[in-house]
Amino acid sequence: MTYNKFAFALTAACIAFAPLAQAEEVTLLNVSYDVARELYKDINPAFAAAYKKSSGTEVTIKQSHGGSSKQARAVADGLEASVVTMNQANDIDMLADRGLVVQDWAKKFPNNAAPAYSTMVYLVRKGNPKAIKEWGDLAKPGVQVIIPNPKTAGNGRYTYLAAWGSVLKKGGSEAQARELVTKIFKNVPILDAGGRAATTTFTQRQIGDVLVTFENEVNLVRSEFGDNFEVVYPSASILAESPVAVVDKVVDKKNIRKEATAYLNFLYSDAGQEIIAKHYLRPRSDVIFKKYSANFKPISLFTVDEVFGGWRAAQKKHFDDGGEFDKIYSSK
Repeated sequence: MTYNKFAFALTAACIAFAPLAQAEEVTLLNVSYDVARELYKDINPAFAAAYKKSSGTEVTIKQSHGGSSKQARAVADGLEASVVTMNQANDIDMLADRGLVVQDWAKKFPNNAAPAYSTMVYLVRKGNPKAIKEWGDLAKPGVQVIIPNPKTAGNGRYTYLAAWGSVLKKGGSEAQARELVTKIFKNVPILDAGGRAATTTFTQRQIGDVLVTFENEVNLVRSEFGDNFEVVYPSASILAESPVAVVDKVVDKKNIRKEATAYLNFLYSDAGQEIIAKHYLRPRSDVIFKKYSANFKPISLFTVDEVFGGWRAAQKKHFDDGGEFDKIYSSK
């Protein structure tokens, strides 16, 4: 074979195998909520290693974090997420309504497509100088409460609903619930856009007497800052699920559905559940939960469905423009 013929054959072979080589490298974008950064810093390399071992495909996962609702709107506006890992179902419902996610997304994975859950608790300064124990204590005069904006942050929304629901669960009226939540938000000096910004306000800027946020977030703060803070559990709080979904429109366009689905399934594996528990999120696996039970104080939990008739009803009544939250905050 002459040199020219050999070069031509080699080039043709390279062209023939180029698509195969490209197919072995896949990039996923996980658009997630604000306080899940550390979790996915551990999840991503663990999944990538496991998937490469089982399939031979190299997967790179890129992350985007912010307030849950703000992130969902970014996806709706064109951010090409392969998957979304949010902290409330409402944000994924919005994407389903836009045609980006299938309407029955919650049935595509176990446990309503939520591989982990949490709840809302209090982080107070050492010694708990304001003696904060229950939701009513957040409404007392002279108590500064740090909560992110319920219009943009899932944990702000859960906090609002937890306080409102705590009244109803004790037999109180809607009017009494509204009064409590109104007083609490009058005590909020800064309304940050996301949960991590609220944590920074409380821990680094030293503003506020109490931060209300996810159980996993307050425990991570204690791990980082040691004895400067204490975690306080109210007698009852809300069940805060962390739902996930494949962004169907994107994965089908990019032909990466298999990898995106495997990524979310990994969250339910023993390895994924172990990482979830280590980050103080409550795992779905009974075995893993039992192993890390010391991290999770028993608490009475109520659901959005149980108290508010589901996320769509809660959104319409409380968080849509002109809803209860807008009325409450405009009167501040």
